[in-house]
Amino acid sequence: MDKRFWGILIAIVLIFVVIFSVSNGKNKSTSSTNNTPTNHTQGQDKDKVTLLEYGDYECPYCAEYYPIVSEVVNAYLPYITFQFRNLPLTTIHPNAFAGARAAEAAGQLGQFWAMNKILYEEGAAYYASNEKNASWINSSNPLTYFDQFASQLGLSVAQFDSAYNSSTVNNLINSDVTAFAATGAQEATPTFFLNGKQVQPTATFASFQSAINSAIKAAGYTVPAITTPAQ
Repeated sequence: MDKRFWGILIAIVLIFVVIFSVSNGKNKSTSSTNNTPTNHTQGQDKDKVTLLEYGDYECPYCAEYYPIVSEVVNAYLPYITFQFRNLPLTTIHPNAFAGARAAEAAGQLGQFWAMNKILYEEGAAYYASNEKNASWINSSNPLTYFDQFASQLGLSVAQFDSAYNSSTVNNLINSDVTAFAATGAQEATPTFFLNGKQVQPTATFASFQSAINSAIKAAGYTVPAITTPAQ
């Protein structure tokens, strides 16, 4: 075989290598994932204290804590910030991620806290029912319930569904899960942090009040005089 043959053969091989490399490069994902956790907050942060909850909308314990947490947040709104992030425990709660999607979809349309309230109140009613009536929690198609909730909030169901199915909402939830993993805390809901330190209050106003007042004092501010409501 002469040199011209080998030259042609080498050229052909090089062409195939280039084509493979270009093709392989195009098959790699170029989409970026949003790595920023959600930022759903309430309060005026006067005393520079943040109470952060990681919650799961299908979790019965989160539903149990919800009215207490709401009471605490309302009492301390002038003094602290309350923040909620998603931690759907999908291995034990099949519709947990769907619930988080519903809240985040409503959030895209300016109604996060209203949807958060509906989901938890509906969950509390479900778990309190001895008959376990039909609910988004035990539904094979929870979106039908979420659409009803969106309509109750005056949202466009079409816009809500579009947000619900978006990668934006999916990435927000996954970013919250990633943020929780970075804390090193055991995966459980609800999990609470005060200024980045994990706390474990019981489901009573007094327990939260004690933890929050300690955090306010540690931050160098005067503990507000808030009366513990009758339980």
